[in-house]
Amino acid sequence: MAERKIFAGPRMRRIRNSLGLTQTAMAQALEISPSYLNLIERNQRPLTVQLLLKLSSVYRVDLDELQGEAGGSAGQLREVFADPLLAGEIPGEQELIEVAEAAPNAANGMIKLYRAYREQAARLSDLAELLAREGHIPALAGPRLPLDEVHDKLQHRPNFFAGIDDAAEAFHARLTQGDDLVAALKAWLRSEHGIAVRTLPVHAMPNLRRRYDRHSMRLFLSERLSPFDQLQEIATEVSLLALRQEIHAELEPLSLSTPEASRIARFELGRYAAHALMMPYGTFHNAAQRLHYDIDGLRARFGTSYEQAASRLTTLQRPGAAGIPFFLMEIDGAGHRLRKVGAQGFPQARFGGGCPKLNVHAAFAQPGQILVEAAEMPDGTGFLTISRTIEGPQANFGERVRRTALLLGCDLGFREEIVYGKALSAAPIAIGAACRLCERQGCLARAEPPVTRPLGLDEMAAGLSVFDFQ
Repeated sequence: MAERKIFAGPRMRRIRNSLGLTQTAMAQALEISPSYLNLIERNQRPLTVQLLLKLSSVYRVDLDELQGEAGGSAGQLREVFADPLLAGEIPGEQELIEVAEAAPNAANGMIKLYRAYREQAARLSDLAELLAREGHIPALAGPRLPLDEVHDKLQHRPNFFAGIDDAAEAFHARLTQGDDLVAALKAWLRSEHGIAVRTLPVHAMPNLRRRYDRHSMRLFLSERLSPFDQLQEIATEVSLLALRQEIHAELEPLSLSTPEASRIARFELGRYAAHALMMPYGTFHNAAQRLHYDIDGLRARFGTSYEQAASRLTTLQRPGAAGIPFFLMEIDGAGHRLRKVGAQGFPQARFGGGCPKLNVHAAFAQPGQILVEAAEMPDGTGFLTISRTIEGPQANFGERVRRTALLLGCDLGFREEIVYGKALSAAPIAIGAACRLCERQGCLARAEPPVTRPLGLDEMAAGLSVFDFQ
């Protein structure tokens, strides 16, 4: 078998330079001419067996270092130039070997740069996925579910519908109710539409909150619902009948793409109108200011639940009679964000709502308790957050209670106008928009690495988080 020729000019040059020798000095030690050594270093002559042995004996050179290819660098450079972006730039493999041999440090730098490019591309893909989950859907994204489209539209606009609020306030003023809004709404349904309201036991309606039977003209409510939720369901039915035109007028500007999305949005606006009927704008706004936005005080004043009063606070944006611009987020025990609304649109960019250090997650450990905290974003923006769990429909024995948690928040600058601001004594807790977008180092709660930074993996040191980054 023919002897393989070894061309190792760049490696010979590196050895000579590392020893601080001139070509003449090394040539004398190897007993060859300087011109022959020059040809070897320029890869115009191969290394002979005799010269390899001489190098090993004189300079203690590892023969494997000279006989092997340019290590793994050439193979890794193949990966780099196999990328579609660089396809066709290198005509053959020999040039890759020459690059790896002639400039190994530059080759390694090129490999690191390519890996950083690939990692950054993957992180940008993660970021695009995250933004899509948060509602920022790219133009080329695939079709969304109708519910996702509705939530996207509603959470990125102010949670205020002037036409519905005005009509609901006027309708409420016409009711002959005394102190019993439920009786007044039931009487209106019967007198105007011949609809009777009945409450059914769980075994008769096990899977529904509310059902309207067109044939018998009866509205059935589940006995699982609390009195507050039963009031909301009745008010929703009344709103869909009495405020049909106003709801339709607010629905059109949303420009939803499918009939199913329009149907979902119609019921969302119906629930908004129900809150407007239960808590008329002017009266509720005045009470909120007098009570310094005490949610328990408001729920007692209007006979509603904590969730209903908190949701209504996010709607106080009537021109000339605006309240504090609250925003609201609801999550379940697994951290899924079920609802996001805001007086000026949910502050996704400034607040995010995806930080595991938010007190809304701690609320599950203290059911029914109100947790108040100041939170500070990396840019110094501060928020006042008020969190509490809320219970779903009444569960039977053996069933697991449906429990979610609400976070009501506003800019920290409003703390003096809110009763909960008095509870703030500790320094604000440092949070981020979401782990994937947060660059706070040493965070004990970090669940994912940031998409903007490479991981700082070091075998000699371990940080506070497995996702420590550089």
